[in-house]
Amino acid sequence: MGLNQIGKKAAVTLREPSLGPVFGMKGGATGGGRAKVYPTEDINLNFTGDIHAVTAAHNLIAASIDNYLFRRVDPLLDVRKIFWNRVMDMNDRALRNLVVGLGGKVNGFPRESGFGITASSEVMAILCLSESYPELKERLGKILLGLTVDDQPVFLNHLRISGAVAAILRDALKPNLVQTSEGTPAFVHGGPFANIAQGTCSVLSMKLALKISEFVVTEAGFGCDLGAEKFFDIVSQKSGLDPKAVVLVASVRALKLHGGVSKKELDKPNPEAMLRGFANLEKHLENVAKFKLPAVVAINRFPNDTTEEIETLRHAITEVGAQSAIVTSFEDGGKGAVDLAEKIVSAVDHANQFEPLYPLDSTVEEKINRVSQEIYGASGVDFSTEAKVDLKLIERLNLTQLPVCIAKTQYSLSDNPELLGKPQNFTIKVRNIGISSGAGFLVPFTGAIMLMPGLPKTPSAESIDIDENGKITGLL
Repeated sequence: MGLNQIGKKAAVTLREPSLGPVFGMKGGATGGGRAKVYPTEDINLNFTGDIHAVTAAHNLIAASIDNYLFRRVDPLLDVRKIFWNRVMDMNDRALRNLVVGLGGKVNGFPRESGFGITASSEVMAILCLSESYPELKERLGKILLGLTVDDQPVFLNHLRISGAVAAILRDALKPNLVQTSEGTPAFVHGGPFANIAQGTCSVLSMKLALKISEFVVTEAGFGCDLGAEKFFDIVSQKSGLDPKAVVLVASVRALKLHGGVSKKELDKPNPEAMLRGFANLEKHLENVAKFKLPAVVAINRFPNDTTEEIETLRHAITEVGAQSAIVTSFEDGGKGAVDLAEKIVSAVDHANQFEPLYPLDSTVEEKINRVSQEIYGASGVDFSTEAKVDLKLIERLNLTQLPVCIAKTQYSLSDNPELLGKPQNFTIKVRNIGISSGAGFLVPFTGAIMLMPGLPKTPSAESIDIDENGKITGLL
């Protein structure tokens, strides 16, 4: 919107909101104030049904696996080595771990399984990386479902349903075009989780936006340690997209939190705490530089931010050689982002070719170590016994050339959400490594990260209502 205000032809590409966070802790994902995407209620709820299609496609695969087990059809999967669970688009911690197939012979073989949230599904990741129906079907067919009793891999192609799964996703592959509160084109398409998958909208939507715009602003979910790293090392390398600049969104409130202030005290002026937390932002700036791209810090100003805090933050950013712009789009719409837009245009005019962090032909351990040490700031990586077994399987399947999509908490640069600011002398603990061979990346799981979130003490669902005329309220 700010770019359009200065006469540039711009579009934005965003992920689709998941119902889990909408009804859970985060609420909706369509912006706020005078910086929103419309139609807000439709986008935040069922929208065009893309996420429901991913749910159905994923669960068709799950149902087919259990049918193969029940019918004793070759290839005979080992019930102890099935990697595919089920998904639903809702936060439900009770479904994380369960036993399916109970109730006697007619209901199949009892085995351990569970649910993830739809946004964590490999099908979602595949949808957002595919650029055609043939590619979609090919990627789906490469999904690793599990191993046989003699440890041979079983892929979705073995079940002969790749075409059926792709058929469910026929319309979901098509990008969705909506608009911002000022009429800026907005493509909202796909929704892979940012701390588990690649955290970016579909490649198709970004390429379509590039066809109609001079500038495309895209969202790479969570901090630079997750969103930007995965966008550069996975999405851009796969798609050929050529990013030119980075906007790092920061706030005085967030930096005070990283500086040790409790959430209840964030509205109180505390420039000293903000400066303590500035080390976190400085690390993100260092990370952007590793990819050879310019960055501009967008200071998202809140009503309770003091002039002293804002000026102290701007001075600190200047001191480390970076640029910043105060953004007041919540109150002022596109006019509140004009300074940011002008600085981004200038940065793009002087941008270099971005560089990924690691070569794809390096070992899996080297890739994980490189991201952990250079981007997170870890002193090293500890691979569990299970992770070492996974590394051997990856090597046996000739998948070592795939990039890594590290699943890590978004609350800290480390894998411990309690370590705020810029942690020092910590080790990243890799407990296991998932194989997303269809999506085309490996997923090292660190810390306590999981595929199914839970609802908070006071979920957003308690504030959402509908009146007799069908008007929805409380959907923030």
